[in-house]
Amino acid sequence: MFAWLLDAAYLMFLAAISPWLIVRRLRQKKTIAGLGVKLSGDLKLEQPRRPCLWFHAVSVGEVLQLQTLLTRMQPLYPEHEIVITTTTGTGYDVALKKYPHCTVHYFPLDFSWAVRRALRQLRPSLIVLVELELWPNFLNAAKAASVPVAVINGRISEASFKNYQRFAWLLRPLFESCSLIAAQSPAHAERFLQLGAAPARVFQTGNIKYDGIETDRLNSHTQNLRAFFGIAPDELVFLAGSTQSPEEEFAIQAWETLRGEHTHLRLLLVPRHMERFEEVAELITSRGHDIVRRSLGPEARGARPEENKLELPDSSTRLTPLASSPILLLDTLGELSRAWGLADIAFVGGSLTDRGGQNMIEPAGYGAAVLFGPNTWNFQDVTTALLSREAAVVVRNADELTDVMRELLRDELTRRRLGVSARQFVLSQQGAADRTIALLARVLRRELEISQRINHAA
Repeated sequence: MFAWLLDAAYLMFLAAISPWLIVRRLRQKKTIAGLGVKLSGDLKLEQPRRPCLWFHAVSVGEVLQLQTLLTRMQPLYPEHEIVITTTTGTGYDVALKKYPHCTVHYFPLDFSWAVRRALRQLRPSLIVLVELELWPNFLNAAKAASVPVAVINGRISEASFKNYQRFAWLLRPLFESCSLIAAQSPAHAERFLQLGAAPARVFQTGNIKYDGIETDRLNSHTQNLRAFFGIAPDELVFLAGSTQSPEEEFAIQAWETLRGEHTHLRLLLVPRHMERFEEVAELITSRGHDIVRRSLGPEARGARPEENKLELPDSSTRLTPLASSPILLLDTLGELSRAWGLADIAFVGGSLTDRGGQNMIEPAGYGAAVLFGPNTWNFQDVTTALLSREAAVVVRNADELTDVMRELLRDELTRRRLGVSARQFVLSQQGAADRTIALLARVLRRELEISQRINHAA
């Protein structure tokens, strides 16, 4: 009965917002990604006879978190087919690219028929939710099917926690149903406990985002990006990444103001959403600047399309106007994590808007001088730790961004000290992936023992 009531509520909600969704999609000239699969729950295995481990990652950030975990888990469970589900189209595209040996699907909407069909077809040995994604029909269906559910890298922001507390009576059974909650920090673990999670099932493992963070600026992917964009060793790079409007404009304004004082300063923009790549490109050209776009391939650097390997410019190279004057735009998916390795000064977007910040661990790992705005509640633990170690700087508006950059460009010692402190912090936090894998293995062993006892009794 509860499932039917939820289905009815979902349908009424969809009916109410459908005109807005249709208008929005028509304006964006695109369809809802994976709508058929989301409504039907028609998730299939590549090899139906194999057992399955199901990992759900909502969008790009969560998908990328799985990289270190899956690299270490797949050899431990070679008999299992790994299934990754995502909610967003960009997350789906990145999962296909990053995990070619896994099965990738869209996550079903929380209609009872969709989640039951998905569970029936996948028959997972374990469901792993990255950070937090609790849907009532899905969790109830998993419980009915005796499938354990684990939350890894679990986090509940302070704002979300306050909202959850208002519905604690309704949410408590969902948290109680989780077989494992591996929280990022003691504060997050305490929030899970207060919302009803069983104390024996809640652990503080640390943040798996730190594991697998690249800290070597000379890695081949970063060096290929340096060659593509024609960045010489003696040039400084200001990278504004995971940005939202109007943060790109703020970054351009800062670069325009400072490039007269620092002619060796390059600007690289990486918008958060692919839907805005064209918008940002138009913003750049509207301000009278040339642009080099990563998506155009080697020909954007004057090379023939068949030339896949680009030579790095040395310190004696005299850069052409194409290499020295345009703004650089990284308008491809999945490359930002390596592009941060180009940054001497890194501004992490979504922090001067109401987004709540984006991942600042990656630029910190490379030892960049990390800047972000005051709105970082989605990464409060990380920002607090970086600021307490004097490993990052908060800029509250466009003017402060320009002023802080000016000081860092003038004071190389301070700029480098910020970067060294940030990198040392990231290295000190690693190890969460191994702790998480050990806990997941414990859940799988426990479920296997229960299954064997049931089969023996039968």
